[in-house]
Amino acid sequence: MLRIMRFSGLFSVLLAIIVLSPSLQSFPPAEAIRSSHLDTYLRSPHRFSFKRSPLFRNAANCASADIDSGVCNPSLVHVAITLDFEYLRGSIAAVNSILQHSSCPESVFFHFLVSETTDLEPVVRSTFPESKFNVYYFDPEIVRSLISTSVRQSLEQPLNYARNYLSDLLEPCVRRVIYLDSDLVLVDDIAKLWRTKLGSKTIGAPEYCHANFTKYFTPTFWSSERFSSAAFGGRRRRPCYFNTGVMVMDLERWRRVGYTEAIERWMEVQKRDRIYELGSLPPFLLVFAGDVAPIEHRWNQHGLGGDNVKGSCRDLHHGPVSLLHWSGSGKPWFRLDSRRPCPLDFLWAPYDLYGHSR
Repeated sequence: MLRIMRFSGLFSVLLAIIVLSPSLQSFPPAEAIRSSHLDTYLRSPHRFSFKRSPLFRNAANCASADIDSGVCNPSLVHVAITLDFEYLRGSIAAVNSILQHSSCPESVFFHFLVSETTDLEPVVRSTFPESKFNVYYFDPEIVRSLISTSVRQSLEQPLNYARNYLSDLLEPCVRRVIYLDSDLVLVDDIAKLWRTKLGSKTIGAPEYCHANFTKYFTPTFWSSERFSSAAFGGRRRRPCYFNTGVMVMDLERWRRVGYTEAIERWMEVQKRDRIYELGSLPPFLLVFAGDVAPIEHRWNQHGLGGDNVKGSCRDLHHGPVSLLHWSGSGKPWFRLDSRRPCPLDFLWAPYDLYGHSR
């Protein structure tokens, strides 16, 4: 983990690449894909070609993570990530970054969530042959009727809502999980994030209380006391925005309280009264904002995708960096392939395993 302050110009970008990239010689920049969108990713797992990841071994002080002990081993760090065709390249890069920077990589167990019938497990298995993981099918019909139109069509995909159902999808013995979006990379040991103290809270996430919280909901919501009071009236702290792409989740408490049903109820209200515009984020805010265990901002340097502004490039926020997150419409693999990258996209490239010979 390194402290990076905001600089201007090319010098700051080159400096960041040098200090954050594990090895630019070992992991060359992403190769160009011949098309600029999803059509390039032919919908067959046999069409994907990823370089096999190096083998990562536990340090001497790591707890035992015998492969035969299975998913219920209490020493494991559990990480949930979605897998789909459009974001598969990002998911693979995220996993690669986690393993590279983990002091106990053999103790990380990945839970991959899919909503397509095409089997992506062989792709992951061939890329990370010694990593521990399970693949879970999330039936899109469970949530399809609850999804409303959003400002961006990609926000309407059922798989975006799979995190709401982790307590049902994962094994009952999995009591805690780190949920991560597919458009990020870690540059720090994930065990540090895993050790987050949640106290009496169900989720932990970096909060951004300076953000304009009111913009995440429509005037219809704020003008109706029955909505705003029902959501935030009983919170001890004022509600703040948090990004749901990086969360530590207490699944045991989630199951006990029934938070999946609470999120679904707000989605039903949305279908009737149109109280928000931004896909899967607002229901999470309605249930948890103001009741979140705070995590340092270093664990979600978000907005690097441009915050839904096409073609925009962002700089790093002030302060230390443990995780870089390309939330927004611009994804580093698309921008690199189009040969119009943003400067910080070169920090993602060393973790990209797509298109290299084995």
